[in-house]
Amino acid sequence: MVQQQPTKKIDLALQGGGSHGALTWGVLDRILEDERLEISGISGTSAGAMNAVVLAQGFHQGGRKGAREALATFWEAVSEAARFSPVQNNWWNRLTGDFNLNSSPVYLFFDNLTRLFSPYELNPFDINPLRELVSSTVDFDQVNSCETPKIFVTATNVRSGQAQIFSQPHLTVETIMASACLPTVYQAVEIDGEAYWDGGYIGNPALHPLVDQTDCRDMVIVQINPMIREELPRTGHEILNRVNEINFNSSLIKDLRTIHLLHRLIEAEGLEAERYRDMRIHLIHADEALKDLDSSSKLNAEWEFLSYLHESGRALANGWLEENFDGLGVRSTFDLDALFADSLRPASGSEPSKTPEQSSTNYSAE
Repeated sequence: MVQQQPTKKIDLALQGGGSHGALTWGVLDRILEDERLEISGISGTSAGAMNAVVLAQGFHQGGRKGAREALATFWEAVSEAARFSPVQNNWWNRLTGDFNLNSSPVYLFFDNLTRLFSPYELNPFDINPLRELVSSTVDFDQVNSCETPKIFVTATNVRSGQAQIFSQPHLTVETIMASACLPTVYQAVEIDGEAYWDGGYIGNPALHPLVDQTDCRDMVIVQINPMIREELPRTGHEILNRVNEINFNSSLIKDLRTIHLLHRLIEAEGLEAERYRDMRIHLIHADEALKDLDSSSKLNAEWEFLSYLHESGRALANGWLEENFDGLGVRSTFDLDALFADSLRPASGSEPSKTPEQSSTNYSAE
């Protein structure tokens, strides 16, 4: 009789990124398929938060299979709702497989309009189709009854500029809307007298809840905002796109630097690793899969695009598992020393350091 291999516990940290969250859906789909893995906790922001609560609802109802079915149902509903959006890709882009919307006249019109007028002026009744979508597809009683995985959702407190972490049993439609509230598109979400914007500004996603509030030491980060762009942006659109990516990666990089410094303190000072939670860090990054996509594609929810992202995510997760499964529970498979080497070296006269792609395997979704 073959003895069943014990499961390995992991925490998941899920970035936000609009419809690019369908790539995270693919990653989750592959991880849930692997019975060698057990998810202890999930920290998510924006689309990452939506994936997290949908997974929790499905898992509470029907285990791994239920979670996979719930995620598929949710993203199908996203695509169905997008059919009625005025922002659509043009026929040429569809024909050529270009999923960016930056040549869509309606997208360009609304993009420029939101730079001139606030959502309080453009949308005084605070109409938000996304709220209706989440409300109709997610049963928050089920989410809040789910004991494992623990769910942590990040939003940004507008007045204090600090992160607000929401978790069970206090997750609601409004906490998810707060985590996904882009201030140029939606009015701030009010919860208990406080106003909130998108959590990506302060924690994309927040890592400290996974460090402090779960008993797992293996943290797998699913990064869907490209960290590296080799080409220098030169047009106005390219510059804004790169600024967007840098902004939504900055909080993650700050949290990783804190963990990196903690690692170095543990090694240098001989601190008790268990007491100070010497986390093992793992990264599934989608730089290669998303290299031809810009920020406009985050509003593209056509089923063809979401399916492409889902399959890309499955391929990324599959490649990562084949390469790094044995490292889970043993060591970090993402090299934080290499990530921060550039920021510590002199500005001139030195050899360039490794990029994140060189310090951890770059899995192509092709």
